Amino acid sequence: MNSLIFGLRVAGTIFGIVSLLHLLRLVTWATVIIAGYSLPMWVNVMGFIGTGCLCAWLWKLSFSKNA
Repeated sequence: MNSLIFGLRVAGTIFGIVSLLHLLRLVTWATVIIAGYSLPMWVNVMGFIGTGCLCAWLWKLSFSKNA
């Protein structure tokens, strides 16, 4: 495994973990307060979708013939 493939898989794994953390907040309805402002849940919906797509894309790239 060369360094490019390794880098893609590490980055994909990190995005996957972040995506799961967004999903965890959505499932548990945990409150996040930043500077006295309560973060709305739609932020986590967008975060879950965005980081999940990036995770899948990077893992797909790591298995392509061109990587």
